[in-house]
Amino acid sequence: MATVRSADTVWDGDLLEGSGVVTFDSSDLGAQPVSWPARAGEADGRTSPEELLAAAHSSCFSMALSHGLSGAGTPPTRLVTSADVTFRPGTGITGVHLSVEGVVEGIGNDAFVAAAEEAKENCPVSQALAGTAITLSARLV
Repeated sequence: MATVRSADTVWDGDLLEGSGVVTFDSSDLGAQPVSWPARAGEADGRTSPEELLAAAHSSCFSMALSHGLSGAGTPPTRLVTSADVTFRPGTGITGVHLSVEGVVEGIGNDAFVAAAEEAKENCPVSQALAGTAITLSARLV
């Protein structure tokens, strides 16, 4: 069964001086302010499409890696994943770097890195970003 998740944004004004509010409709998490300065410079308490993408990618990747490790008989105790999305004004999103540290019993670092690479390739957000360079750093702690 397919699921649909929704968010909406209300934007007022032009790109450079305007601002908006993105609302997380499906989860009812509330609303967050968004602006061009938050996207092209300092966040200053506002979010950006790139930060939202980083949140989506880090959580999707963590789920995919947890699933892969569990399927191999070595479920993780803990995974800490960050995603850094690089945006260049005038160019767009130029890359994503995923970084994961894991606590996983019964697995060596090489096997953990291999599982992380597989998760990077197969998580749905990675697949949606197939035209973007995605790099990975992975290690056991």
